[in-house]
Amino acid sequence: QVQLVESGGGLVQPGGSLRLSCAASGFTLDYPAIGWFRQAPGKEREGVACISSSDGSTYYADSVKGRFTISKNNAKDTVYLQMNSLKPEDTAVYYCAAGGDDGSSWPLIPYDWGQGTQVTVSS
Repeated sequence: QVQLVESGGGLVQPGGSLRLSCAASGFTLDYPAIGWFRQAPGKEREGVACISSSDGSTYYADSVKGRFTISKNNAKDTVYLQMNSLKPEDTAVYYCAAGGDDGSSWPLIPYDWGQGTQVTVSS
């Protein structure tokens, strides 16, 4: 069964950093695009960052540009989301997603999801 597994969430103070990891259980992350979404309480799920496997192009939501970095380590078959300068409004459950690439300004069309990891930014 396809399963994406996230790790690295937790509680951090404003201005702090966290690194989320996404790995595949029992298979390889051989998808055209992989990324991260988040969902805060009472809000819709939103795309945060994604990466195209074909050329490594990255895409970010405006709210995280300059603070978050997505990367993929092919040797470890893992995708990371480095989150710096965290703000309370970054508090959410973060989901790893993998799927197709439609070549648009947000190319990821997810069809496999992880179960999510909680990120809480609070003093």
